[in-house]
Parts: sequence; C-alpha cells; structure tokens
Amino acid sequence: MPKTENPPVPLDEQLCFAIYSAGIAIQRAYKPLLDALGLTYPQYLVLNVLWREADQTVGAIAHQLALESSTLTPLLKRLEVAGLIRRARNPENERQVIVSVTDKGTALRSRAGCLGDTLLIASGETPAALGRLNRQMAELRDAVYAHIGGWEAPELH
Repeated sequence: MPKTENPPVPLDEQLCFAIYSAGIAIQRAYKPLLDALGLTYPQYLVLNVLWREADQTVGAIAHQLALESSTLTPLLKRLEVAGLIRRARNPENERQVIVSVTDKGTALRSRAGCLGDTLLIASGETPAALGRLNRQMAELRDAVYAHIGGWEAPELH
C-alpha cells in the first residue's frame, strides 16, 4: 500500500495564522499614530506597562510582555536615548535595573490614548465585541502557556 501524504492545512484554515495576521493588521492600523509619536509598537507596549505602574524592574516588564530580558534591553536602550525612560541600578539590589518613565515619556501618554479608537474604527466592531475577543484570546494564550509552561499572565491592577 502506498504511503499517503498529509497535505499542509491551508493558511486560511489555521487559527495560528489568523491570530498572527490579525496582529500584523492591527499594528499596521496603529503605525501612523505610532510614527507620529516616534515609537514602534514594542516601545509603545513598554511605555504602556510603565504608565500603568512606574519604577519597575527590567524583569517585571519583560514578564508582563512575555519577553526575555535580553530581548527587552535593546528596546529600553532606544527609549532611554529618546529621553522617554531612564534606567538605574536598584540601590537595594545592584543586580536589578529599575526603569522609570520620564516627563517626556509621560507626556506621550495622552497622545497615545487614541490607539484603542483606531482599532474600533478600523475593525468596525463595538467595544463590547472587541472586549469579548480580547478575553477569548487571553484565555487561549493562558491555556496554551498552562500546557507548555514558560509564562504566567501577570496580575493586572
């Protein structure tokens, strides 16, 4: 009996591709606003974490963004050069670096607030529908990580 090959599943039938490509579409919708702020999307995410809670360790920020500290460090350096954050050794634990948002970084907060509106307009969805989708995606993410390990969603305040 000849061996039958399983053809690959078409991309439009793969959930992982739908999530991946939706992320790209959302970032493209955000790009004009982020360009006006002088930020990339990952830099915006770092600032968003710091706007919610100031003076966090590199490790805490990395955990919230599900990144390795080594991946985060170049982002932080660019934000520091731009004058949006400052990094300093923790005087109580020299191995830790504390990241703080500067006044210039704080000033971007009000201008960046319109990203959510951009997604509402671009998607044509209601806030309630996007809220449901957000919860479903978070549940999927958490279920996958619970199975494979490696990350736990931080407690949000």
